Amino acid sequence: MEPLAYRMKPKELKDFFGQEDIVGEGKLLNRLIKADKLTSAIFWGPPGCGKTSLARIIANTTKNKFVTLNATTAGVADIKAVVEKAQNIFENPTGKVILFIDEIHRFNKLQQDALLPHVEKGTVILIGATTENPYFSVNKALISRSTVFKFKELEDKDIVNILKNCINDKENGLGNYNLEIEDGVLEFLATNSNGDVRSVLNALELAVLTTNISSNGKIEITKDVIRDCIQQKKSIYDKTDDSHYDVISAFIKSMRGSDPDATLHYLARMLEGGEDPMFIARRIVIQASEDVGLANNNALVVAVSAMQAVHQVGMPEARIPLAQAALTVALSPKSNTSYLGINQAMEDVRNIDIGQVPMHIRNAAKSGMEEFGYGEGYKYPHDYENSKVEQQYLPDKLLGKKYFNPKEWEKDLGDNL
Repeated sequence: MEPLAYRMKPKELKDFFGQEDIVGEGKLLNRLIKADKLTSAIFWGPPGCGKTSLARIIANTTKNKFVTLNATTAGVADIKAVVEKAQNIFENPTGKVILFIDEIHRFNKLQQDALLPHVEKGTVILIGATTENPYFSVNKALISRSTVFKFKELEDKDIVNILKNCINDKENGLGNYNLEIEDGVLEFLATNSNGDVRSVLNALELAVLTTNISSNGKIEITKDVIRDCIQQKKSIYDKTDDSHYDVISAFIKSMRGSDPDATLHYLARMLEGGEDPMFIARRIVIQASEDVGLANNNALVVAVSAMQAVHQVGMPEARIPLAQAALTVALSPKSNTSYLGINQAMEDVRNIDIGQVPMHIRNAAKSGMEEFGYGEGYKYPHDYENSKVEQQYLPDKLLGKKYFNPKEWEKDLGDNL
């Protein structure tokens, strides 16, 4: 018998739970499916949120030929074979094919390029499913010819509804079992699902099949039974997919936003997800200069020391200096003056006429160069009071240009460094 998760895949839109924002009644995707006017689309979202289930609904309702390929096993030859069959008027009177490619992010550039001309001509209506951000992993030309639909992690209420439907379904679900479900079990399953319906249905099926019938003739499913059947709640982080970018972004913004609790949370998610500790250390070093900078120069010292410690001691002990450095950045006062200043200076160097180095501060290392004005008139600061002297340093064309634009408290910073 097929697994419960497979048997319970919805066959019609009325059986589809969740994703109301994109496939609810009256929404664009709902209308396209019902009218059988689907155009190329990318379904982007986490595992178990309904991408392949919706593709199966389309397969059941469309009048066009529907073909499924998995990007982990298919190649250019498979794409060509699909197109040839689609263009065979005897096999396919519409001349079009809806091609569903699961894990499309695994297609390389050559494979994606092979799809492009057929998508452009309309011979192939592409539906690509991916857990990774398609704007990073899918050919820009394919993206521009497709509508990207962002699937969200299913909410607990949606998963509870799916579980109830499964328990009552006598044809494909568990309706023929004499079940007694303890209060709160379905909610407990939903809470521990991370939005993945497959994992929840697998756990419920395992609980039912491995629990003996009690003296009252029922299969009693309690929280303890379910707890034994579910895998440890996984860390919502995978360094190979889109969550990598989301979590590191949240980590950086939490440090910048001076939230120590969120900083430690996202650091823990990355470490539990197997992220390279040196990658994390490098990000902390960058933030120590970009967001703390002159407000606490010691933050950079701590961050660099932590990176060295991570390199020398490794995990799991490396988590401690990483936490120390991240908290130092999060709890420090903030200044982005260095970041803004160097960015503007580099922008000018790239894009405008910056002029020549003034003659009096040019290098006059060789005897005789003074005759041509090199170093002439240079005032050696240490010959003056407090080792300071007014003279021109910027090129003539940049006179008056301000790259260091200090905040109020930074205006006298030079006197305190």
